[in-house]
Amino acid sequence: MMDTDINLKHFRIFPLGEGFEVWVGKHSEANDLLSFKYTRQNDLWFHVRGTSGSHTILKLPEEFDGVIPKDYIKTAAEICAFYSKAKNAKSVPVAYTEGKNVSKYKGAKSGSVVIKGEKVVKVQPSIPG
Repeated sequence: MMDTDINLKHFRIFPLGEGFEVWVGKHSEANDLLSFKYTRQNDLWFHVRGTSGSHTILKLPEEFDGVIPKDYIKTAAEICAFYSKAKNAKSVPVAYTEGKNVSKYKGAKSGSVVIKGEKVVKVQPSIPG
């Protein structure tokens, strides 16, 4: 587990199965914490395109070295879209990339990032359950 449970209050966590989890930042400072402290290099990082929303991470199981199931990518994108200003749209473009492709410009405001190597999936916003 990460260093302390104190910081976990800043995130919504959705277990998917097989050790995969989706983590969602609750505010811009939590987005920074999530993106730069709690995301490993190969975790997948998600954000809606064109509007504001929570940074969302598909956390991979420890020592995972396989193909990430497409339904987990879709579920993480749906959760990301749900926690955005596009939550009432029918189809929302969500960009995703590996955690190692997310960076921040010096002096950028909380929650602002630069990503490279992203893919885009269109989903309907929803949360599991």
